[in-house]
Amino acid sequence: MRRAARIALALAGDGAAGPEPGLGLGLGCARSARLLLPAGDEAQPQLRGTARGRRRGRGWVGRGSLTPLRCRAGWREAVSAAAGALRAGGLVAVPTDTVYGVAGLAQDSGAVRSIYSLKGRNGRKPLAICLGDVERLYRYCRVNVPDELLRDLLPGPVTLVLQRSEELNKDLNPFTSLVGVRIPNHPFIRELARACSGPLALTSANISSQASTLTVSEFQDLWPQLSLIIDGGPIGDIQSPECRLGSTVVDLSVSGKFSIIRPGCALTPTVEILTQKYGLVPESS
Repeated sequence: MRRAARIALALAGDGAAGPEPGLGLGLGCARSARLLLPAGDEAQPQLRGTARGRRRGRGWVGRGSLTPLRCRAGWREAVSAAAGALRAGGLVAVPTDTVYGVAGLAQDSGAVRSIYSLKGRNGRKPLAICLGDVERLYRYCRVNVPDELLRDLLPGPVTLVLQRSEELNKDLNPFTSLVGVRIPNHPFIRELARACSGPLALTSANISSQASTLTVSEFQDLWPQLSLIIDGGPIGDIQSPECRLGSTVVDLSVSGKFSIIRPGCALTPTVEILTQKYGLVPESS
């Protein structure tokens, strides 16, 4: 049985980066019991694995087991390890600004199929794409809203649904002309997205119809099918149901209008921005 290597990251503490612009809720104070990872280049996450993996830099990555072997790698090497796993066609579990997610390369049809298989997901239920920056959104979507609107909402806990462009993999959501776009307000997944040549396909790290996850232990059943697990510690208050709502999903594909597909965790500020600042009206109006 294939087992994932696991990188433990503590994304808080002295010197940690604060929230970036956009509707981000921030990282709070997520800590790993094993390691503190400041935002600087000197940050040293813990990488566990075995010699069955591939040697990269100073640590083992790939199909290692969770053994006592401890290796140290910098923040950039952790990003590199995750990007390498994705380029090899694997799936990587990552923390986001809402819940834990599973990412694969959106332009890799095999990885897209693996995500559906992993989650037991209905094949007619679309996957969102994840990017590192707003600028990259224009390559994969046809945008009919002001750039300032995009930047008011992103990065943040919002999925924007737009018309897809011809650049996007035709095997990704082939049943719709739309695509949801995420730019989470989380430094690791944004750096990972920037390190990849194309968008990530991103979904929550759970079996379909089950609750979203806020710690890596909550999706332990998925570990054998993952190439790598990025452990950023608990995301928010694990006792709070509101912290498991996921992103607010809003359809902006119709000019001058919006439609809420999923209320999510940022409904009120999202609607306020769309209506009060940009004069958009609900599509049902």
